[in-house]
Amino acid sequence: MKRLFLALLALAAPLHAQTAKPNIVLILADDLGPNDLSCYGRKDHATPNLDKLATQGMRFTSAYAAQPICSPSRAALLTGKCPARLHLTNFLPGRADAPTQKLLQPVIEGQLPLEEFTVAELLKAAGYTTACIGKWHLGGAGFGPKEQGFDVVFAGEAKTTPTAEEGSKGEIGLTVEAEKFMEANKDKPFFLYLPHNSPHLPFSARPEDAAKHAGAFNPAYADVVARLDAAVGRIMAKVEALGLADRTVFIFTSDHGGLHVLESPGTPATHNTPFRAGKGFLYEGGLRVPLLVRWPGKVAPGVNDTPVLLTDLMPTLLEWGGVNPGNAVGPLDGVSLLKMFTGIALPPRPLFWHFPHYTNQGGRPAGAVREGDWKLVENYEDESVELFDLGKDPGETTNLAAQDKGRADGLQKKLREWRKRTGAQECAPNPAFDPAAHAALYVTSDPSKIPAADKTAAQLEAEWKPWRAAMNAAAQGGKPLVTPATGDIRLHGAEAQVHGEKLRYEPQPMKRTLGFWVNPADW
Repeated sequence: MKRLFLALLALAAPLHAQTAKPNIVLILADDLGPNDLSCYGRKDHATPNLDKLATQGMRFTSAYAAQPICSPSRAALLTGKCPARLHLTNFLPGRADAPTQKLLQPVIEGQLPLEEFTVAELLKAAGYTTACIGKWHLGGAGFGPKEQGFDVVFAGEAKTTPTAEEGSKGEIGLTVEAEKFMEANKDKPFFLYLPHNSPHLPFSARPEDAAKHAGAFNPAYADVVARLDAAVGRIMAKVEALGLADRTVFIFTSDHGGLHVLESPGTPATHNTPFRAGKGFLYEGGLRVPLLVRWPGKVAPGVNDTPVLLTDLMPTLLEWGGVNPGNAVGPLDGVSLLKMFTGIALPPRPLFWHFPHYTNQGGRPAGAVREGDWKLVENYEDESVELFDLGKDPGETTNLAAQDKGRADGLQKKLREWRKRTGAQECAPNPAFDPAAHAALYVTSDPSKIPAADKTAAQLEAEWKPWRAAMNAAAQGGKPLVTPATGDIRLHGAEAQVHGEKLRYEPQPMKRTLGFWVNPADW
């Protein structure tokens, strides 16, 4: 069915060839925090190129990742579907269960399923040349970018020697390949997806380069961010040199918030002040991301405070590319932002998250919903909730659930109904649970409340070494559980007439799985 739809879309592409389609450049940083750029208020990071992009386009102050961890955020960005619907809710291959964890985590997809439509596949069928240059992290052999719609694929190096020739996270090598791709395709519409490895750990800087950022929270990290900014500047310059700026959508964002805890020597990488926590948490520091969008004459420059999700990018890019997927791709959770770019406000909507996992950063299974300025976080371990007024308390320091119980109950009800609609996977009790070990990692030392802004990374590294050692020990010996790449037989149908014995125990709907024998005409 998927191949048939893409073939029909490709046949229709020449009919729309007279309509000018913009080139699309989508640059994704890895672990870059919501306020790691100087255009977002960071004083100890120098990012002149991204600052320039922010003045030329629209800068979003309330842009959110679909998940506070890498793989599911990338999957949602490329498919327009929330991780809960995809059953890809954690990084790949995931974190193992352990006695320190009160709940057992659900078994997730081991890769982005091939039956899912990506923005690259749909744009390619509509006449675009597509490239994925950089980090994939959505599956291995047989499930890579080539199988998901990308014509040109170049992974590059995740860690390189910190020199002027190589960069420090492979950013120069990726940039060179991206420049070649744009040069080769300058006369036809292209989609360049450039997911950098930077500034994800491990990272390093030459002593003389770190010295330039001596006053930064983490001098080595500040240097890596500066190098990433320079790499983005090269792509911006190439677009200009090719004369493509006026017909190129240029987007920069990150997969989730910055790493605010100790993970390896030389970390924490950053702090996400004024927001709470970071990567691996459903608090604002883990979910908010920078988002800059430029298209001269089409995107009104300025600052936009509307809450949006990276899941919204797929339907937005498809509309820009003249692609109407209809119902063939299944339910999309993202919405097109096109009207917003011309000054028309989006209708109000709640934003939802489902993260049924423990993380290496100290996060615990939870769900969240934001509606207006109000945000509720539900802890799946005990079903307790936290309610925050983000308009007055962006740092999520004051839990208002007890004094505004009606609002908390209402938001929790909406969150649970949304989980049911998307077929979200749930946790289960852990029979091997060790309460004392759990308390030592998650309660006595609460990594979501590290007061980072008034300290340096080096000071926090020394303070949190015992906690880091205990967290590492808790994860040793376990094996993450993911759905294997082979072994399943999946039958797909656009419609079904249910009339037989139920074959699966999961409640409907479950990611377009029928769960029943159906009329042969639907096969």
